[in-house]
Amino acid sequence: MEDLKAVTVIIRAAQAIQEVIRKDAARHGLNSTEFSVLELLYHRGDQPIQVIGKKVLISSGSITYVVDKLVEKNYVRRKGCPEDRRVTYAVLTSEGKRLMDEIFPQHKKEMGSIFADLDADEINQVICLLKRIGYRAKSFE
Repeated sequence: MEDLKAVTVIIRAAQAIQEVIRKDAARHGLNSTEFSVLELLYHRGDQPIQVIGKKVLISSGSITYVVDKLVEKNYVRRKGCPEDRRVTYAVLTSEGKRLMDEIFPQHKKEMGSIFADLDADEINQVICLLKRIGYRAKSFE
């Protein structure tokens, strides 16, 4: 019975965190998926569009829509791969970088406040335990 309670607690915690991210992104005219894509490009640089979906956990069909929206907002542009014409990169524009330079420090602070009641060792324990649970769950796929 404790395992079922743990599943419920994990899901509710994830939903609560996602809601904080959703509200934070909305303050800047973004949805949480758009924010996730911008955050990925901000920290990891140019990314093949096909890879972005896997990294931010959205379907390949949805990623095209999200990138289109970010292109419309002038936060992202597309760039062809010179080595492989089948690959297109999403690239953060200077306006997108300016936006992230402005909003990411506050976002980081807000995420940190979620974990304010835990010390560094407890946070590392949470990370390790959730990774173990995730890897075990993936083995059932």
